[in-house]
Amino acid sequence: QVQLVESGGGLVQPGGSLRLSCAASGFTFRRYAMKWYRQAPGKERELVARITAVGFSTDYADSVKGRFTISRDNAKNTVYLQMNSLKPEDTAVYYCNADLIPTTYWGQGTQVTVSS
Repeated sequence: QVQLVESGGGLVQPGGSLRLSCAASGFTFRRYAMKWYRQAPGKERELVARITAVGFSTDYADSVKGRFTISRDNAKNTVYLQMNSLKPEDTAVYYCNADLIPTTYWGQGTQVTVSS
């Protein structure tokens, strides 16, 4: 069965960095685009970053452009989110996502808290 397992979240001070990982299994990882979403308390889940399967093209939410970098390692079936210059408004639960039409899969989420 499809599994997405996020890791790497935690508490970090403003201006700090974290690297999230999402280990995928149960499908042919290299054939699918992968996404990171986040959901802050009281807010809707929002798309943070996306990376394609072919060419590794990337897209980012305006709020994270220049600070976050999405990447993937197809040999390890893993997608990453490098987060630099973190701000308190980046505090959220971060989710890995795979659209395996017709079904969308989510990981369990990893908490990122940016606070001094």
